[in-house]
Amino acid sequence: MGEFDLIETFFWRRPGQGPHRAVVGNGDDCAVIAPAPGMQLAVSTDTLVEGRHFLPTVSPARLGHKALAVNLSDLAACGAAPLAFTLALTLPRVDEAWLRGFARGLLDLADEHDCELIGGDTTAGPLAIGITVMGEVPTGQALLRSGAQVGDDLWVSGCPGEARLALEAFRGSLHPGLSTEAFEATRLAMERPDPRVALGVGLRGLATAAIDVSDGLLGDLGHVLRRSRVGAALSLDALPVSPWLATRSSDERLDCILAGGDDYELLFTVPPTQRERVAQLGAELGLVLSRIGQIEAEPGLRLWRGAVGTAEDRQAVPNRWTSFDHFKGGA
Repeated sequence: MGEFDLIETFFWRRPGQGPHRAVVGNGDDCAVIAPAPGMQLAVSTDTLVEGRHFLPTVSPARLGHKALAVNLSDLAACGAAPLAFTLALTLPRVDEAWLRGFARGLLDLADEHDCELIGGDTTAGPLAIGITVMGEVPTGQALLRSGAQVGDDLWVSGCPGEARLALEAFRGSLHPGLSTEAFEATRLAMERPDPRVALGVGLRGLATAAIDVSDGLLGDLGHVLRRSRVGAALSLDALPVSPWLATRSSDERLDCILAGGDDYELLFTVPPTQRERVAQLGAELGLVLSRIGQIEAEPGLRLWRGAVGTAEDRQAVPNRWTSFDHFKGGA
């Protein structure tokens, strides 16, 4: 099977198959898209490389899902609704069964979020997946890392840390190991994350800053603090803990939650006057949203044992965690 047969067989969307919102879609030298009136384009790109971002044991359908999900998560962090994406796929060989599963996982998630595949490229080489995603957000309403204000509450969605727990299970470094049920649940979190697109859209006009948790909660929070030129106090006792992490030791639990990465939850700041609105949004989406800290004027990050918002009986905790870095390694 040649390159163009591969594209037409697995990635060409005929009329009636999935969203068709582009002016000119897949099949020409360039796609042509236009956001709706009053909207701006939000664009992000991610590359997944075998052995670096995913294990060779992952099913092709889950890999297709994750390849798009990590990009949709970036749109979510910006408050943008998905519009379209391109796919650059490097393959060591043409494996039709693999391609069929990969395309199914990729395009099922694309259809779920009304996100159209409008072009890309295929080539031969070590397995790598590059996706560029485009979304639209009302003019001036994009969520940025630079907007956190002193006094804001710090929130996180879901229960970060499960993906890292699964990775450690794959590495054989957990003692004791995970039960079959726990392994399958955390493996699903690692291999098939749910991008928080609806949450990102719901945070427009509510959150002052946002970022998705991809390289570790503390590392990604650091990006917000630097861009916003503020500091933060974070309560370790306020962190959400999944049932699977609750059975692990305190050190192991915190390692996964604070520095694990690959979670694709949203970390965001909101004025304290809007706590009820945040709680209502979480209830509407059926999503756990946890208030884990506060933004402070003094630069840097302080970790505490104790309740959020109280100075009494708080105990400072040394920060020994680092986030993932593609060129330096990491947690």
